[in-house]
Amino acid sequence: MQLDDRSFAEQWLRNVGYYRLSAYWYPYRELISDDPPSRGDNFIPGTKFEDIAVLYEFDRKLRTLVHDGIERIEIGLRTQLNEYLGEVGGALAYQDPVHFRPHFDHIEWVRIAKRRVERAQKDNTAIRHHNDNYGGQIPIWVLSEVLDFSDVSKLYEGLFATAQYRIAENFGINIDLTNLSNNQRRKAKKHHPLVRWFEHLTIIRNTSAHHSRLWNRSFTPVSTTALRTMDEFQSLPDTQSEQVYGALCVMNVLLRKLSPNTSWPAKVRELIEGSFAELELRDPSEIGCPDGWQKNPIWNE
Repeated sequence: MQLDDRSFAEQWLRNVGYYRLSAYWYPYRELISDDPPSRGDNFIPGTKFEDIAVLYEFDRKLRTLVHDGIERIEIGLRTQLNEYLGEVGGALAYQDPVHFRPHFDHIEWVRIAKRRVERAQKDNTAIRHHNDNYGGQIPIWVLSEVLDFSDVSKLYEGLFATAQYRIAENFGINIDLTNLSNNQRRKAKKHHPLVRWFEHLTIIRNTSAHHSRLWNRSFTPVSTTALRTMDEFQSLPDTQSEQVYGALCVMNVLLRKLSPNTSWPAKVRELIEGSFAELELRDPSEIGCPDGWQKNPIWNE
């Protein structure tokens, strides 16, 4: 590996660590076998330590953008669930299994929700305010303040399909069922595709929160077929998405609905086209970007 500034490398190794950085220079090691893929100890000619640092910074900045975007999506989903459940059953509708699918583990979900409240009794302002001024059971709009993204994602999954579709449409997701096969249409009618995408975003959110890599990493695959019936999602991979680009596309569309003037998509594009795309030996396909991804209007509006 080319080392132009030894003190620069020493600082990075001292503050970030050899093991953590090694994940970023691993693809720079020479490939010695394709089947199975195996890399040797020598680096590809032209590998620079400074490029490893740029790559690390790109991934760190991407995690920050993803965490920021998912926070807004999570709050948006909480609000949609609050409004829907409050409308159909009042403040305590989340406690009534009649509003949820028969196979949804409602008892377990309520148990976890109550545990969240117990843990937040002393520190959460919303819970303290409710207890001090009203007492009694916690209404959904107060409860949602102590739920995490996984909790609200599972609650959305537990709703009947009509409710899922209603909330999805409020997020600007209007899939065209007529463009799906009979089997695909049946699956989409059973659960809105956002169910699995919210689950996918939960995993990516937790990855970001724990400072793990988003670059050059695969996640549990999620279907793209139904979403690709919308023009906004034409650059999604066909059939399934498992790299972070798919999540970035979905977040892009959701955030534009939540905040029409958001600068988030521009920041993501600038980050990918800037420091990352300029790196020698690296390619945006490593995060799932297809050729010409920038031509998708969602990255240009």
